[in-house]
Order: sequence, then structure tokens, then C-alpha cells
Amino acid sequence: MRLTLKSALVITLAASLGACVAGPAPEIATPPPMLSQDFFFQPQSTTQAELDALLPTNDGAFLDLVSAALKDAPSLAEALARVDAARAGARRAGKERLPNISADGSVVGTRTNPAQFGTNNPFSQLIDTDQVSYGANLTASWDPDIFGQLRARERAALARIDGANASAAAVRIALLAEIAASVVDWRVLEARSKSIESDVTAAHQLADLAQIREEAGIAPGFDRVRAEAAASASRSRLAALESERVRIVGRLITLTGQSGRTVNAALQQGGPAINPGSPPATLPSELLINRPDVVAAASELAATDADLAATARARFPRVTLSGVLGLLAFNPGDLFDTDSIVGSLAAGISAPILDFGRIEAEIDGAAANKRVAFQVYRGAVFQALGDAEAAYGLITASDSEAELAIQERDQLQRAAKLANDRYKAGLSSFLEVLEARRGADASGERAAAAIGRAERARIVLWQALGGDAPAAISALTPNQSPVQ
Repeated sequence: MRLTLKSALVITLAASLGACVAGPAPEIATPPPMLSQDFFFQPQSTTQAELDALLPTNDGAFLDLVSAALKDAPSLAEALARVDAARAGARRAGKERLPNISADGSVVGTRTNPAQFGTNNPFSQLIDTDQVSYGANLTASWDPDIFGQLRARERAALARIDGANASAAAVRIALLAEIAASVVDWRVLEARSKSIESDVTAAHQLADLAQIREEAGIAPGFDRVRAEAAASASRSRLAALESERVRIVGRLITLTGQSGRTVNAALQQGGPAINPGSPPATLPSELLINRPDVVAAASELAATDADLAATARARFPRVTLSGVLGLLAFNPGDLFDTDSIVGSLAAGISAPILDFGRIEAEIDGAAANKRVAFQVYRGAVFQALGDAEAAYGLITASDSEAELAIQERDQLQRAAKLANDRYKAGLSSFLEVLEARRGADASGERAAAAIGRAERARIVLWQALGGDAPAAISALTPNQSPVQ
């Protein structure tokens, strides 16, 4: 029994639609995480400071290094290149929905053996055994994307542009935070160095006084030796700071992509003393959904959702329209004659009928990827919430530590001065003076380090809240922002 063309077409369409019985892509619930209205560990303060104030924007070294980093930092350039790659992928996905037109030309030589038509064929001698054909074709094809598979792929590619932009913003924020922390560490070293130099001076003065009393025969030489040992201990601490300076310079070279000379020149310019300002008293937790890592995770979730839709649409028929318009001649001079024009127009449809579960396995994999992306998104949200909570708590703790360290420094310095005055008046022994001096030594250094930790805690909070570049930095490099 011979099937007509109409019957065959009906059977094919019925089989194709049968492949679609499984329905659309599976629904996967992705409810946004519920956040509290504010932070539990927010500081008890009435001062409403801006996020920009959390960074050392009044330090020229910070501004110079950030300006250089936004232009030349390798990590930021890599992130921007990934944005360009994502944009190129999205453009390619969008162009897939447009017709594809191509042209080709050919020269084909054919040699035919007359014997293949039979040795007794009376017409075999009339066959032209050597033949050359000349052709040129203009070919067009188009997938109308009836069931939206190409549109879903384009949505996925566009979502990944948002994710790449967010990742670039995250790199930018991390870069600013690292540079700010390094500059703060450098200023802390300067404060520690100044404090240690003061300790060295006080120890030398004590040694000179002990020597005078030794020469006058009213004190043993052992007192002078102990005072000189205290001065040597302070000079040793001072020399140890150089290794920390080297590490800071090396870190900034890596971050900014600048030479050591440039980094040192920026750091050597005078900077203000570290004076941590009041952090924002309260900020809503909803701000965290603007953090770049959260935005990137949300974009990837949207992309995997589109990937799932595109994979599910592979079960539906695919319609293709194509056409060819060309020239075919066996003589170069006849190539552009009217009789040489050839062409064809076709419409094709294809659909899976029996793939033994391949498409279903791909759909299951895409659905699993979406579940993974959703959990990554939830993890990013709660990571942001945890970072902000920890940063607020760290500010409270570091501020308390700095306040107590300053009190300790002032009290010990006052005790050392009183002991020294009593020693000069002959009211106390040298041992009492030495013990008071020993207690005061390094108290200024500890206070400077505690103040530096308080300032660093503010940088941590700025990064945890997803703060962008302050206006002072944006004004320096208006065209360097990776996210438009």
C-alpha cells in the first residue's frame, strides 16, 4: 500500500506532537529568602554616616592607588574581559533567530565511464565523458523558532551578561577594599613607628640620667645597662616594622598593577592620622540584595531557568525554511544566461520520536542545575547577611578595644612620667622607674594597632554592604566603571 504525500505529512505531524505530550519544563519553586528588617548587631549610635565615610577617601595615597588600579589592575581587566565575552555570547544567541544567508561558487569536473551504462548500450558513444560545470549559489535558511527554544537561549545569554557585570563589580569592590586596608595598614605602621621612636627616646633619656647618677657615685652601673637594654629592645621593634612595610608594598603592586616605585611614591605622601568615624547606625537588610555576589547569583539563577526552558523545548518540532537561488552552466560563457538560473524552496520539519530518554535526561540535568543555582543564590543572600552582621559586631568590638587601648596608653605614659619625676627627686628607686617605663613601652604601639583594626572594621562593613566607589573616586576615573 503506497502512502500519499498528504498521509505521510499527517503521520509525521502526529508523531511529532506525540513527542510533546510530556508538557512544558518542570516548575521549580525559587522563592526569595526572607530577610529581617535590620541588623541585630548594629551599633548604638545616633550618627547617620554615609557609606563613603567608611573608606579613607581623605587620604591622597588611597585615591592615587585606586585611580591607578581602576586603569591597570589585572584582576579588574580580566573581569571586564569576561563581560565582553558574555556580551559576545548574547549577541550570537540573538543572531541565531535571524535568517542565515550564504553564498558559494564552484567549478566541478566530472569524468564518466560509458561502460557503466552497459557495453551494448547504443547511446554510450554519445555520452560526453568529460564534463565541467560552473555554479554559483545564494542560500538562505531560517528557523522561525515557533516554540521559543532560541528565545530561551537568548534570555540565558542576556542573564549571564548581568552576572558577568555583577562579578566585575564584585572584583572592583574587593579591589577598593583591599587597597583601603593596605593604606590603613601603612598609616598604622607610621603611627606605631612614631610611638616606638618615642619609646626609644624615653629609654635613652633614662639611660643618660642613670649614667649621670652612676658618675656621681649615687647609683650602680647596672641601672644604666638595664636602661640601655630597654632602648635596644625598642629599636629592635622599630626595625621589625620594615618587613611589614615590604609586605604592604608587595600586596599593593599585585593589586594595582603598578611598579614598586609608583606604589612607594603614593604611600610616602603625607596622610591624615587614623580617626575612625561613626558607622551607619542602622541599615535595612534588604540592601544586601544589591551586593554584586547576590546579583550574580540571581542572574545565574535566571540563566539556568532559561536553559531549562530551552532544553524542554527540544521535545517540540523544529521547522526550518530554506531556499537556494543559483546559477549552473557547463560553459563559462553561459553562466549568466537566463537558462542557467536554478533554484529551490523548501520547508522542513523535524521532531524527536524515539530517543530512548535522551531529552528527558537533559531536562533532568537542566532542572538539577536550576536547583543548584537557587541554593547558590540563597547561600549568597545569607552569606551577605552574615557578613554584614559580623562587620557590625566587629566594629562594636574593635571600637571598644581601641577605646580601652587609648586609656591604657595614657595611663601608663602618665605613670612613667610620674615615676621618672619621683626618681629625679630621689623619692623612688630606679627599679620603679624601669618597671613603669617597661609598662609604658609599646602601649602607644598597641593603641595605634587597635585604632587601625577599628578602621579596618569599617572597610569590612563597607564591603559587606556592597558599597560602590565613593564620589571622590568616581570623579577621578569617570570612565573606568565596569558596570554601566
